[in-house]
Amino acid sequence: MAENRYFQKALSDFTFETACGGAIRHLADSGYTVKQIEEHLDYPAPHTRIQKTVWEQLLARGILLKERPGSGLRREKAVYVKEYDTFGKTSFRRVIVHEEDGDAIHWKEPVPYSGARTVEMLLQVLRKRIAENGENDAYASLDFGLMTGEPGKYEAALAVLPEGAGEYVSGLPWEKMRVYHKLDIRIMEIIAYLYEAELYQGECCFTGTKTILRLE
Repeated sequence: MAENRYFQKALSDFTFETACGGAIRHLADSGYTVKQIEEHLDYPAPHTRIQKTVWEQLLARGILLKERPGSGLRREKAVYVKEYDTFGKTSFRRVIVHEEDGDAIHWKEPVPYSGARTVEMLLQVLRKRIAENGENDAYASLDFGLMTGEPGKYEAALAVLPEGAGEYVSGLPWEKMRVYHKLDIRIMEIIAYLYEAELYQGECCFTGTKTILRLE
């Protein structure tokens, strides 16, 4: 009985992957929010399934990290392997594949941000840092998953964000832990608005220069 349930789940996962898994990952790679992905899919899929697929894709591509960048730890991603028994019966097995996150970085002493607590000033500082390091070598810590444990804090954070940025945040299934997100234009805007509203405490990590900008 348990074996049959396992097979049915694996078959469901494989069907979902064949029908829309690739499309979801492609749209996520293109910067679409979960809501936008739902609107563009030809094959209907559960909201939570789309969220999970997008989250896993962000982790697999290194857009999201569960540790500070340069930790030297390994990233994980799930793949499904088709197998056949001696009678030719098909089954699917979920396999976790590990990928190295690169060499550990010896960070310089974190530098506290000393500029004005405004969106414009913080964006100006971050753009300058990005110009020195490159967007691919910059991450910002995000605590949305931890915010959900404090009544009203997560909702307050969403309320100060512009519509597109808020839609991106609300669409992801944040785990109850600090994560690090590539410091792209969208994330720069998110932390700038949160910081201005005194709803952000975290750090921006720039691997090229091995520097950390701390916002408190």
